[in-house]
Amino acid sequence: MNHSQFHELAEAVIKTELSAIEALLTRIDGSFSKACEMLLKCKGRIVVTGMGKSGHVARKIAATFSSTGSPAFFLHPGEANHGDLGMITKQDVVVAISYSGTNEEILMFVPLLKRLNVPLISLTGHLNSPLAQQSDVVLDVSVEKEACPLNLAPTASTTTALVTGDALAIALLEAKGFTKEDFARSHPAGNLGRKLLLRVQDIMVTGDAIPKVNEKVNLIDALLEMSEKTLGMTAIVNDNNQVLGLFTDGDLRRTLEKKYDVQTTPITEVMTKNCTTVKPDLLAAEALQLMETRKFNGLLIVDDNNKLVGALNIHTLLRNGII
Repeated sequence: MNHSQFHELAEAVIKTELSAIEALLTRIDGSFSKACEMLLKCKGRIVVTGMGKSGHVARKIAATFSSTGSPAFFLHPGEANHGDLGMITKQDVVVAISYSGTNEEILMFVPLLKRLNVPLISLTGHLNSPLAQQSDVVLDVSVEKEACPLNLAPTASTTTALVTGDALAIALLEAKGFTKEDFARSHPAGNLGRKLLLRVQDIMVTGDAIPKVNEKVNLIDALLEMSEKTLGMTAIVNDNNQVLGLFTDGDLRRTLEKKYDVQTTPITEVMTKNCTTVKPDLLAAEALQLMETRKFNGLLIVDDNNKLVGALNIHTLLRNGII
């Protein structure tokens, strides 16, 4: 096959799946709303199940539910009939995915759901199938044809099931008022989680790593401290470790332009007095915004008594994924 033929096949697959998705728009009706209401009322967890390719889709849908504020888990139909059915409680709702609606493993445990009075929502391509007939709500994910040239491999049908699952999850997200902060709490290791949850105290340098000098030293001592601690600045503190000022690389350039003697000039003469400080519980993202607004390259962190407890610079934020 040549490049042109590969391109044509790819376009055919995409067009087939697009057509299948567009057909879903006509099926957003009372059944979809009823499924959403049923899921919203769920006091337990959403149990998503499916076999084969439908199982892979079910895993993804369960993960999407969970990460958007609706606790869910995937239940393998085969394992369910060998002990894992004990994971389902009377407070749960089951979402079963089977295009044919005849999957024996799923149908085998439907009677138990009925005995427990657990609601069953099915995503199927056959509305008269055994699964559909025993479901409380049926969502039609049928397709005219699969994207597979043989019309055999689940392709368009798995796409419609996935899209329908996403639609359910996002509808619940909106109905529950799920926010970016909520999303971050369930994704603490992701970029958004770091930006919304990470605080200055989580990333600042502390203890001996903080660049600081006493107010009684000369400029040369401050320069040596800056060189050793490599944050491009140093705090100037009194004997009680309270911040009196800040000296930065920018202050050094201005000092040299004015030809101050680095050996004899007191650091208090050239430091920036009344410098901006922040508290440890400030969000790192807010620290970044402050630094960008005021053109700072670094910040000192103090406690309620203005005692120095930490420091950070723009590279600290970069290393921790805030930028």
